[in-house]
Amino acid sequence: MPVTDLSPVNLPIQLARGLPNAHYNDAAVFTEEKQALLLTQWSGLAVAADVAEPGDAVPVTFMDIPLLLIRDRQGTVRVFQNTCRHRGMILVEAPRKIEGAIRCPYHSWCYSTEGKLVSTPHVGGPGQNTHDGIDRALLGLIEVRSHIWRDVVWINISGDAPPFDAAMKDVISRWAEFDVPLFHGGEDSRFQLKLDCNWKLAVENYCESYHLPWVHPGLNSYSRLEDHYHIEHPGSFSGQGTLVYRQIQASDGTRFPDFVGLSDVWDKAAEYIAVYPNVLMGVHRDHAFVIVLLPDGPAKTIENIHIYYAADQSDAALRARNTAQWKEVFAEDVFVVEGMQRGRNAPGFDGGRFSPAMDGPTHLFHSWVAEQVQSHRTQTKLSE
Repeated sequence: MPVTDLSPVNLPIQLARGLPNAHYNDAAVFTEEKQALLLTQWSGLAVAADVAEPGDAVPVTFMDIPLLLIRDRQGTVRVFQNTCRHRGMILVEAPRKIEGAIRCPYHSWCYSTEGKLVSTPHVGGPGQNTHDGIDRALLGLIEVRSHIWRDVVWINISGDAPPFDAAMKDVISRWAEFDVPLFHGGEDSRFQLKLDCNWKLAVENYCESYHLPWVHPGLNSYSRLEDHYHIEHPGSFSGQGTLVYRQIQASDGTRFPDFVGLSDVWDKAAEYIAVYPNVLMGVHRDHAFVIVLLPDGPAKTIENIHIYYAADQSDAALRARNTAQWKEVFAEDVFVVEGMQRGRNAPGFDGGRFSPAMDGPTHLFHSWVAEQVQSHRTQTKLSE
């Protein structure tokens, strides 16, 4: 595996270079980052709205790991490895409602929605459904550590990250005013983009407003580059905010209701932050969104976008307009992130430079990546 030189990344922004090309297009480096950045952190997997009712189950592949997102009979959202404890068969192939038990299609071992092994037909021979060598209590589904915040289902595959509230305390504190009920807008408030780029490029692009005049001319016409400010929190999150958020409204003046209890600053302000490693979030006085990035190898990424409101029954026509507006904005970024991905195949590109005035949030993300990878390398050496 190529051992990349990350020392230029952690220099002061005036001198720093970006991550080397291999961090975008090399399979071995992707595997290294998988461990350093995604499996050992609190990473975004999906949203709880994906399993709205008890029994709802959705298979999700995360970093080649087959997982099962499910809402159990008591209403708790859980994440399990989507494999039978018998022979490793995939349990659920497509989203569906679990009416009874989760049944393995291979030998019909069955699990409750809480993950308990409840049935092992013929395991002791024809007509014998138990065997002394098969202890059902020890063979429940393997549960993945998870936590829900702002409806995002965050997972820690390694199981040894600090508690979520401790690991994310700073971003939770920043948006404490938005700690109010969120209502997913429904099917017209979710969409997906498939990108031919490394997932980090989507994070980097989201962090900064520098590109607004050229990539988002429509947005920049009313939320100009000069109306934005940087959000920089080393080691945790970074992004941008605007001071001139303009609410969408219908022809009769109807607007979405505001989230309750917000201070006056949010009358015009809105913020957009990348929560490391792979969740992009936005908050406004009247709606919010999350983008969960699912890496699919070094050069492919799936973006799952979800929009939320302060009321369960927001105006359907206005919701559709809002979704269309955000879809247009996010689609405008596709050629940029895919262009940067192709650019990483140029051997003379050395990671690029950062504008000291405009790229602070992006540089912070690069620094975080470099620090996590270097820490992972040190720990790997110590364990050898």
